[in-house]
Order: sequence, then C-alpha cells, then structure tokens
Amino acid sequence: MRNVFTIGEAVYDIIFKDGQPKAARPGGAMLNTAVTLGRLNVSVHFIGEYANDATGKLIDSFLETNRVKKDYIYKYNDGKTPVALAFLDENNDANYTFYKIYPSERLQIDFPPVKDDDIVIFGSFYSLTPEVRKPVIDFISKAKSNNALIIYDPNIRMPHKNEIDIYLAAIEENIHYADLMRASDEDFRVIFNISDPKNAYEITRRNNCMNLVYTMNKDGVLAISGDFRKYYPVSQVETTSTVGAGDSFNAGLIYAILQRGITRAELLTMNENDWDVLIGMGTEFGTAVCQSFDNYISWEMAEDMRHRV
Repeated sequence: MRNVFTIGEAVYDIIFKDGQPKAARPGGAMLNTAVTLGRLNVSVHFIGEYANDATGKLIDSFLETNRVKKDYIYKYNDGKTPVALAFLDENNDANYTFYKIYPSERLQIDFPPVKDDDIVIFGSFYSLTPEVRKPVIDFISKAKSNNALIIYDPNIRMPHKNEIDIYLAAIEENIHYADLMRASDEDFRVIFNISDPKNAYEITRRNNCMNLVYTMNKDGVLAISGDFRKYYPVSQVETTSTVGAGDSFNAGLIYAILQRGITRAELLTMNENDWDVLIGMGTEFGTAVCQSFDNYISWEMAEDMRHRV
C-alpha cells in the first residue's frame, strides 16, 4: 500500500462573513488535504505540530475521527495552538488574521521512512518558515532520494508580497524538489510577477519540475507536462467559502494518482485520459468544498467516491 504524507501547519479556523462568525473548523492547507484523503480511506499521515491545549485536543480528536494517522505530530506544552480568523469577502475568498504562540523548539519528531512511490505533499508559507525549514527540507530531500512522488503547492497570498525577495530562493528550491507543482495564477503573480501560464511553466521547468497544474479559480485549469498542454473549464457555482477549495483540489489529484496507480516515473508519460481523470477529480473535489463552510469533502461524497472507483 502506498502512503501519503502531508506536511504543514495545523490551525483552528474561525470563518467570518459580514462581520459574524459562521463556522469553526480544524484547518491548515496540508491538514485539509489529509482529512479529505482520510475520509476516502487513503493511508495518510499528517506531519505537523500543535499544542497540548484545548484547541490542540480538538484538532487531535478531529484527525483521529477522520482516519488521519498522527504518528508524526509534535505536541508541545510551551505555547498555544495557532488560531486563524478567516474573513470572507464578497467573492467568499478569505483574508486571514493569525494568532500564533509557538515554542522555542519546533517540530521535534523522528520523521517517517518514505518508500518508493509514496506521495509527499508540502508547501504554503509553513515550508518557508525559518524555524522549521531545515527539518522539512531534509525530509523532502530524503523522500525524493527514496523515489517518492513529491507535490508542491506554494499557496502564497498577497499579504506576503512584500516579503517575497526574502523567500524566493527557498520557493525555487521547493519547486526543484517537486515532481508535480499545483499552483494558482495568484501564486505566480505574487511570487514572480507574471500572469501568463506559458511563463509560469518556464519557471517550473527551469527549476526541474516538468508537471504543472495551473489553476485560475472560475477561469479553469491548465495542465502542462512536457509537450502536453490542455485547458479544462470549471463549473460556475455559487460559493460559500473558498478556504479549503485548493487543498481539496490537491486531495483529488492525489486520489486520482492512487486510483490509477500512477508512479513517479509515469508522471511524464501520462496520456490525455490520465490527465482528464486527475484534473476532473481535483476540480470535482474543489467545487464541492467551496459550496460549504467545510475545508474537506463531506463524508457522503467520500462514500460515493469509494463506491465509484
């Protein structure tokens, strides 16, 4: 059985709309992806950290309920579990305010062994954070040397625009480790000041990543891999919250890769039908999640997916 490892920040999201709290959910990009995969009975591990406080215990219990394996989580006493206030705008996109009190020592764990064709997904600002970057990148590097399939999602938003020069080298190093990069048009505008997907692929290819899934919100998705390039429209739906949509898209990509038995070596030789299934599943998951306040697909959808494949 192939394992999936998601590594990133765990937070507790409180979602506001029109100045009123609407929902409270465990969150963090890689945690959201792990929960969707756990509901699909995938062997998925979340690698991260949270406190032994009341909020951390809520997250811990939630992961267990959602079948996410917790063997590689650092639970600390000197600090608080991060809380994120997500304020939805008129398009139901979120602007965040974070409250974080981390301990002086971070991510003090023995990292898991990763075997051939396991899948590792990482990214967001967490992967750039100086306090955890070395152990994260050491883990990613070792996983790549063990022939794991590495997926990178930058997930860098406009509030970090003024800091990009500080982190650009680290972002490009992250791309270099990836076999597949799933990034939005906003990622490329914020990080590289470009809006053209052709230029976006040149950047990923220059950094030794040959597979790019370029998402453009309601304007669709582009899959680019070597000489293959295909545009996929997306259904226009009324959104409730986009907080977990991209994370669920990533879960759909991973689930499709697992269901089709696609290995790291086969990524570059996937045919059009393979790409259709990957992008179709990613889009289906992301579309479903943006129609609710949840950051993950529903149990009912997961049950339907398990019976479909």
